[in-house]
Amino acid sequence: MNRWKILSTLALLFLWVTPFNAFAQHKHGRGEMQGKHGEQESKGPKLPLCPVMGDPLDFSVKTMTDAGPVHFCCENCIEKFTKSPDKYAKKVAAQREALKAMPRVQVSCPSCGKPADNKVFSERGGNKVYFCCTDCKSKYERDPDKYTAKFEASYTYQTRCPVMGGEIDPTAFVDLPTGQRVYFCCQGCDDKLLKDPEKYVAKLAAQGINVDVSKLKGGQGQHAGEGHGSHGHGDP
Repeated sequence: MNRWKILSTLALLFLWVTPFNAFAQHKHGRGEMQGKHGEQESKGPKLPLCPVMGDPLDFSVKTMTDAGPVHFCCENCIEKFTKSPDKYAKKVAAQREALKAMPRVQVSCPSCGKPADNKVFSERGGNKVYFCCTDCKSKYERDPDKYTAKFEASYTYQTRCPVMGGEIDPTAFVDLPTGQRVYFCCQGCDDKLLKDPEKYVAKLAAQGINVDVSKLKGGQGQHAGEGHGSHGHGDP
């Protein structure tokens, strides 16, 4: 009898513990999947490719064409492209198709390149196009096809603040000594970037902005409003 009672008790314990073990394993496995998903999201969207080398592009490295900017992975690729642009036509077209699937924010006037004002806009194809002033708006509306290249160049694909992770405010930015412009969700985030750039360059790189940290030592950079005039919001 005692032996039977012991075996019965062990069987009941096994049945009672097993569901909790299964639940714990399921919860742990789910956490691993969420972790991997979170890591993938932190890396940002998949970047289009350089038409010359086939590596992920750097939005800071580009050249203008009649159809808009072409982006590359490095400066050397620009020279190769300009020597034989027809050679890379198909890959440039593929890059532009990939860019259409990416989020972007209009930050400059397609007529003159100055900062856009969210109060001055025109509608084309169901979307708003922003300008710096009414004169530029009128010029654009008279012949919009004339400004195709500048219109494509008026957007930034760096849509997330590298410090806080929120959507950028086109009025909050800093021009780095490297010649790159970085946008933030609010004023103040620029100081954090310049104070500790190593902490944030990976998040910028995930958005296609590769910054040379060695050139940022000392916290130098031209902030929004310093010689830029007024700024407006781009297309959300």
